[in-house]
Amino acid sequence: MCGRYSLFAPPADIEERFAAAFDFEFAPRYNAAPSQALPVIASEEPETIQRMEWGLVPSWAESRSDHGYINARAETLAEKRSFAEAYESQRCLVPADGFYEWVEESGGKQPYRVALPDDDLFAMAGLYERWEPPKRQTGLGEFGASGAGDGQDDVIESFTVVTTEPNETVSALHHRMAVVLAPDEEALWLRGSVDEVQSLLDPYDGPMRAYPVSTSVNDPSNDSPELLEEVGT
Repeated sequence: MCGRYSLFAPPADIEERFAAAFDFEFAPRYNAAPSQALPVIASEEPETIQRMEWGLVPSWAESRSDHGYINARAETLAEKRSFAEAYESQRCLVPADGFYEWVEESGGKQPYRVALPDDDLFAMAGLYERWEPPKRQTGLGEFGASGAGDGQDDVIESFTVVTTEPNETVSALHHRMAVVLAPDEEALWLRGSVDEVQSLLDPYDGPMRAYPVSTSVNDPSNDSPELLEEVGT
């Protein structure tokens, strides 16, 4: 799975790499975690880097709290109701420069950071959805209904990261990994048909490196450059 990642490159470098502009003020993320609003590039607006909540809420969900898929298995995207519609036409790029995996070792779970050489930027394949709360009937019976004013009526734009079988680097850490797209695959992922993008859902075959980092990354409230530093095991 992919449950944490980093994106700390300068905003100008990110914009140049993806030929898109931020529509918000970006701050580096060293420990991006589920439920946070994070940068994505959506197929409907590929020239813009916008924020969406990590944890996909399907458009048909009765409540925003009913779902929150942080990952979607590549092998079943077309079959699962939660992802099929988004897979058809609502794909996105999730910019990153590394992600974290945890390995069970004698002293407990040890986090590792996985990145490209020189921390180069890359895109993980994602899906996105727009959820709107069901319309409530009006009338005395609905007056003061529970949930009013508690955020449950907010429109939510959310995303999930697609995962696949691991490559050689990640297989030593976990049995799944994020679908990392090659630069020349990114436009196809956004605009191609389902038949055209199926071949993109394979393990990344370029060079990657993995190294142990501090267990401070376990706490999503920790978000500092020190999390990137290699530690002894």
